[in-house]
Amino acid sequence: MTSPSALAPALPLSPITEDDIAHYLAGTPGFFERHAELLASITLTSPHGARAVSLQERQAEMLREKIKALEHRVMDMVRHGGENVAIAAKVQQWACRLAAVRDAADVPRAVTEGVSSGFDVPEVALRLWEAAPVYASAHFTEEVSADVRAFASSLTMPFCGPNLGFEAVAWVPRPDEVRSMALLPLRAGAIDNAAEPAFGLLVLGSPDPQRFDATMGTDFLVRMAELASSALQRLQ
Repeated sequence: MTSPSALAPALPLSPITEDDIAHYLAGTPGFFERHAELLASITLTSPHGARAVSLQERQAEMLREKIKALEHRVMDMVRHGGENVAIAAKVQQWACRLAAVRDAADVPRAVTEGVSSGFDVPEVALRLWEAAPVYASAHFTEEVSADVRAFASSLTMPFCGPNLGFEAVAWVPRPDEVRSMALLPLRAGAIDNAAEPAFGLLVLGSPDPQRFDATMGTDFLVRMAELASSALQRLQ
């Protein structure tokens, strides 16, 4: 007697997908060794035209493209490395100029002029609100609002971005030309020491909207802020 299960209709088989084939080939490394003739017969479309190329040629093209991409990355790394070396040299030269200033009253000018000429920053200005009374009539100690002081103290790294109408932009010679800017808090010690209130603010402005971008690295700006802070503490 035939069992009921033998009379049941057979379930349709699931079609083989490209993923099934890819998984099989990945898990069967000896397949092409046993069927080496397939490698010579497989042809693909070249990315450089409509002509058909062999699998080996297509693999060679892919390797050349990867090598070319790696070469571009290496060239970018070399270029960035050269730029960083040049900037580091400028920072050192600027630091030496600050250290060589004899009169403390000349330090603010050495800071701003050094940044402008040494780093090609068109608009530079600074304000100090913790300077000694002897400097009360100096341009760099002009009145600064409580909001600016609080904002400077809240910064634990340089602010870089577009000119959003900050009060501090008005300090530079040509504020209307500033499209991007960097604001460097001046405080004793490390720039990221939030427990230490800022005693000043250094403003860098540029007509180039991309000069001080929000995504740019700020390592050198951090060093510059700390160097300027160290030199300007002589005025307190």
